[in-house]
Amino acid sequence: MPPRSAPSERQKRLGAELRRIRQAAGETTEFAARLLGVDRTKIANVETGVRTITPERLRTLAAHYGCRDERYVEALAAMGKPSAQGWWEMYRARVPAGLLDIAEMEWHAVSVRCGTFLHMPGLLQTDSYIRAVSTAFRPPLPEHEIELRIALRLQRQQILHRADPIAYTAFIHEAALHIEFGPTKVVRTQLRHLCEMSELPNVDVRVVPFSCGALPGAGQAMVYAEGVVSELDTVQLDTAHGPDFLHLPAQLNLYGSQLDWMEKASYSTSESQNFLLSLSTIR
Repeated sequence: MPPRSAPSERQKRLGAELRRIRQAAGETTEFAARLLGVDRTKIANVETGVRTITPERLRTLAAHYGCRDERYVEALAAMGKPSAQGWWEMYRARVPAGLLDIAEMEWHAVSVRCGTFLHMPGLLQTDSYIRAVSTAFRPPLPEHEIELRIALRLQRQQILHRADPIAYTAFIHEAALHIEFGPTKVVRTQLRHLCEMSELPNVDVRVVPFSCGALPGAGQAMVYAEGVVSELDTVQLDTAHGPDFLHLPAQLNLYGSQLDWMEKASYSTSESQNFLLSLSTIR
């Protein structure tokens, strides 16, 4: 197949994993190229996500790299297997590619934990709240792009309601519950929506109170998506220039520990539900 001009984050991740196990085995791209009977540049392109690799060839590389973890290898093979385009592809070239990478990451995750400090988690936002958040961008977004972002974010939320919904835990700092994105009615509706979503068996909403005091990290929103095997876990951070995706072991440990801290510092599930309910009734 011809090279990709702009590989997705998931495609780049597959290539990065193949590069990692090759380097762990102490092998070169020349070794891999000879093994598959291809030019060395094609191996380099596979490892950057620019070119595809069949599951059969992937298994061949893994075997000769000495990778004996069958669950991990089969998870990689599944990533390389041709599949029908995801629903998010309808937004390709209409919104920033990073937003589609988030949707794809969530779709393939087994479970997701997130931590937010300034706004509600994206998968729990109402349409009016999404609009209020989108209008705060600088420079301002065109109206048609705001509408596309609202539609995309609402469609992302289907992973909480599909036949095999993901397990989702949201740690929300109390500050985010008081920042008014939009009129009071928008905030009140959003708070009540959080209460309703927290009743789903696969959704756990936890409030981190002001009383917890100092908190670790830079206070940026983070998402920890668990893969089918732990080696394929991913952390996604919100930044002013768009989403960042991290997957080095040290990075996973760092942000995983920050979410562990938020879990210990938060109210229990029932306490959080009562807190949200009381807050929504006084606004």
